[in-house]
Amino acid sequence: MVHFRREKYVPRGGPDGGDGGRGGDVILEVRPTLNTLSNFRHTTRYRAEDGKGGGSQNRYGRGADDLLIHVPPGTVVYDTENDEFLGDLTAPGQQLMVCKGGRGGRGNTHFKSSINQVPRTAESGEPGEEKRLRLELKLIADIGIVGVPNAGKSTLLSVLTNAKPKIAPYPFTTLEPNLGVASLDEETSIVLADIPGLIEGASQGAGLGHEFLRHVTRTRVLIHLLDGMGEDPIGDYNQINSELALFDPHLAKKPQVVVVNKADQPEVQERWPSLKAKLKKQKVIPMLISALARSGVRELLQEAAARLAETPQLEDIDEIMPVYRPKEEDPRDFKIVQIPEGWRIESKAIERAAKMTPWDQTGSVRRFQKLMERLGVDEGLRKAGAQVGDSVFIGDFELEYQE
Repeated sequence: MVHFRREKYVPRGGPDGGDGGRGGDVILEVRPTLNTLSNFRHTTRYRAEDGKGGGSQNRYGRGADDLLIHVPPGTVVYDTENDEFLGDLTAPGQQLMVCKGGRGGRGNTHFKSSINQVPRTAESGEPGEEKRLRLELKLIADIGIVGVPNAGKSTLLSVLTNAKPKIAPYPFTTLEPNLGVASLDEETSIVLADIPGLIEGASQGAGLGHEFLRHVTRTRVLIHLLDGMGEDPIGDYNQINSELALFDPHLAKKPQVVVVNKADQPEVQERWPSLKAKLKKQKVIPMLISALARSGVRELLQEAAARLAETPQLEDIDEIMPVYRPKEEDPRDFKIVQIPEGWRIESKAIERAAKMTPWDQTGSVRRFQKLMERLGVDEGLRKAGAQVGDSVFIGDFELEYQE
């Protein structure tokens, strides 16, 4: 403020304009009761208040309150202008100042001097910061439940915890991940996340998979739930693992507890010996449960907790990799090279998928063939001049080209 007080023998009474108050900061704060970023769909612009102007008699203006914006745990913040990483918000109550409010301008009191006894100068407030942010949510859960749609993941979560996810007998009932807390005893509790169903092609964005595969990255152990009533549970198991590996190799290395669900159905009881034998061939010891009848779920929770105890804490991982950044490796970026023995497909993602395909199972071979068609490998071989009967090498595997 520019103001002068009235005082005898003081020119113009003397300057007494006060300073303005500071502008409010914009702060992101973790609220543990939130689990989505849906609020930001409706409100996309946030502005902290300005500070109040200064007054006479050197009275300072009131500083503005900071603007607190609540976000769920697991929110990662980027500046969209330069894609700079600003923060990873994980702990309840953790705060991140994303825009600093400007300081208040100085009143004319600050500009008086022996040669300028009547200063008519004051400052405007310092402009505050303005940023455009990108928020990404990565759930903080100890254990993630993965599987194809309708495998019973939401039912299992509701049985193991007090979570109340929407449950219905149609695909993609779960449209967003659900969190629940399971208590093993008075001192031990674990957080579980029901990840929406993954389908073939999820690693390339099909269905709901592409964005929700990111949520799996923050879990330490996976419960791989198989639908015992499904048409091909073993094929579903291999498909999900292939999609995890195609999205990022780190996901395929996470410890898994493989579970066949719906043991309350007679058909599943009949199929169980065959399913168990096939999974054991892949060096997997499966469990049989019924989430609906609550049969075997306690044993499943104890087994998952035991795996969790053997897995490094996220804090240890985050020291090496503060923010999960999947490698930009597109499975469609492959090379077809002609060699004396035939043709070689060069792609780490496709080689991972080939390694995870049980070649003694016709269903898994068909899924791999569909993957090759979807990625354009078949068309690429035709254009390159491959003939029926030519050998095609993918990693350590030799296949025969057929139209």
